[in-house]
Amino acid sequence: MVAKRVAKSREGIDRTKLYPLGEAVKLIKDRASAKFDETVEIALNLGVDPRHADQVVRGVCNLPNGSGRTVRVAVFARGPKADEAKAAGADIVGAEDLFEKVNGGTIEFDRCIATPDMMGLVGRLGKVLGPRGLMPNPRVGTVTMDVTAAVKGAKGGSVEFRAEKAGIVHGGVGKISFTAEKLEQNIRAFADAVIKAKPTGAKGQYLLRASITSSMGPGVKVDLASLHG
Repeated sequence: MVAKRVAKSREGIDRTKLYPLGEAVKLIKDRASAKFDETVEIALNLGVDPRHADQVVRGVCNLPNGSGRTVRVAVFARGPKADEAKAAGADIVGAEDLFEKVNGGTIEFDRCIATPDMMGLVGRLGKVLGPRGLMPNPRVGTVTMDVTAAVKGAKGGSVEFRAEKAGIVHGGVGKISFTAEKLEQNIRAFADAVIKAKPTGAKGQYLLRASITSSMGPGVKVDLASLHG
């Protein structure tokens, strides 16, 4: 049954063709058949080797139309900053108590933010948070004194990205229920953020290939020129 659905969803898609972004979005929207609101993802192949420190690609993108996801946010902060985080809508706020919880393996959040003074404590959670991509980092705005902006950004659709070993960046850029126009705007914003994050050590062509897909749908290759809209 699943194989049949996959085969059907691939009908009419030329796997060797590079589609203009608008056409690619239409193809994946037309083929979404799951009973839930599928996430639309983009994959960008970059001409970098992230094993070299000067070729690491990392950043954050504020999607103009949000991500469509419900993001649970934890904040490591004390005193007035803890109050500020709660007022901004953080789901979990704490210091040593939150450290003990996370260190014990209880992770009930999708994004982690910390004030700079808490990093001595949070840094000890590297082995727990690091592999999950949850370690707060000043480069993506998750180590900050402006916890209000960080919490609201995380809740409103800011997406962190980081190139994997093979130089590929993945990111969720919306839901299949979004209009084609909103998806295109989000995809272009994400691609633009990755381009702006080009590291100093990147040589030759930086953006090599791009494709989009939905959670249960086929991948569609995108013509790079159409990403600049």
